[in-house]
Amino acid sequence: MDDKKAQIFSVAKKLFSEKGFKDTNVAEITREAGVAVGTFYLYYSSKEKLFFDVFMEENLKLKQLCLDSLDYSASPQTIIEQMLRINMEGFATNPILRQWYQSNVYQKLEQVFRKENAMDSMTFLYDVFLVLVERWQAEGKMRRDIDSKMIMMLFAAIINVDTHKDEIGLEFFPELLQIMTSLVLQGLTEHCPD
Repeated sequence: MDDKKAQIFSVAKKLFSEKGFKDTNVAEITREAGVAVGTFYLYYSSKEKLFFDVFMEENLKLKQLCLDSLDYSASPQTIIEQMLRINMEGFATNPILRQWYQSNVYQKLEQVFRKENAMDSMTFLYDVFLVLVERWQAEGKMRRDIDSKMIMMLFAAIINVDTHKDEIGLEFFPELLQIMTSLVLQGLTEHCPD
């Protein structure tokens, strides 16, 4: 990343963290970065694209923290609870990641996300846990009658429930997520059929 692009990125990350996506504009980013508005557009097609790049960097850091923090010798329930907790805490405490779940921001960024094929950049965590789920299934520690990819989507669904706090009721969080995780894990690990 050249110096001007790095400066734009750094300033934008600071402003997005402090003010949010909606209240940060390109003119402010370029002014604080000490570059012309035209220079911004040499590197980024839009504010959305820049925010997306900042978001992806923060998301990858969180996923790496997740991988580095886990005790892979623990039980499936312990490992998955740790992973979900670290992920949820990361999204709750990181101002950049938290914005992904604001509907007005998400709707604008979803198009950039799909256009960039960003799922490819997020698969490394999925791949690690898919291998773990398949290992646990082979060892009889997790149900074998449910496809491993479906099990991964159960975990993704739990994480996504957090985006519906307003509809469900803020008073039920975070306990609702903890109960859901516990019930899903209990259903996946107790009395595993052959």
